[in-house]
Amino acid sequence: MLIQIEPHSPIPIYAQVRNGIVEGIVRGELKPGDVLPSVRSFAADLGVNMHTVNKSYHELEDKGIIQIVPKSGAVILAPDEPTKERIDMIASSIRPLLAEALAVGMTEEQLQDMIRSIQSSIKGE
Repeated sequence: MLIQIEPHSPIPIYAQVRNGIVEGIVRGELKPGDVLPSVRSFAADLGVNMHTVNKSYHELEDKGIIQIVPKSGAVILAPDEPTKERIDMIASSIRPLLAEALAVGMTEEQLQDMIRSIQSSIKGE
């Protein structure tokens, strides 16, 4: 799994790590049951602080994407059927971006094309 950290990005490094892991899962590079590298090892590989990776892992655990097992590591969980609560959380995150896109004049067709393009890019298609 290759994660590129962009130090000058406005996206915090912990979010870049979290997003990279999620995209690795979507692309099939990481599968349910796979164990992520230790926090210390992953931080060294990425050249970032251990607390940064730890924060990423804990956010992924809070989202139900991984499970942190003491002394065993962080394990990728099998996806469940999304709950209404989870769907509502994702919708509330997307809402401001959608409003911004509409405010700058993007059409529904442009938005749908953009979503398809991003989805293809994440999946590596």
